[in-house]
Amino acid sequence: MRTKLIAYKLATVASLACAVAFPANAELLNEKNLSASVALTIAQTAYESCAQQGYHVSVHVVGREGQVLVAIRGDDSSPHTLENSLRKAYTARTFRTPSGDFAQRVKDNPTLGVVHLPGVIALQGALPIKVGEDVIGAVGVSGAPGGDKDEACSKAGIDKVAAQLK
Repeated sequence: MRTKLIAYKLATVASLACAVAFPANAELLNEKNLSASVALTIAQTAYESCAQQGYHVSVHVVGREGQVLVAIRGDDSSPHTLENSLRKAYTARTFRTPSGDFAQRVKDNPTLGVVHLPGVIALQGALPIKVGEDVIGAVGVSGAPGGDKDEACSKAGIDKVAAQLK
């Protein structure tokens, strides 16, 4: 009986020591995320920016975890543009850099292994969405005649909500 009592006391002391050493709030994260409303505004503005120039594009906005928040397949856009806009956005989010910068890294180092990751593509047209230096998502556009034009439309979408990204 005495052995059980000592074991119980040791277990209690160990539990208390762990509770004191690892406070519950030390493991919680405080982060900003894109709301559906902001993501929709970014996507719609990017789409309209390209459409006004006569480009038939698709647009994706992904969130912090690379999940799709908004997808637009534009009128008369080519079938591949929907997948490409998603992959561009996912790439920009994954590497926290414009997808065009990633494309340049691949061009400079064709054996770069990360280019073979699922969902990643080395094409210009997507930009990370940031609050300060924290990347909370990305927007990708595909279908304009050149990645630089896709990227310009992505930028228009982010610029529209710049005041809310602070």
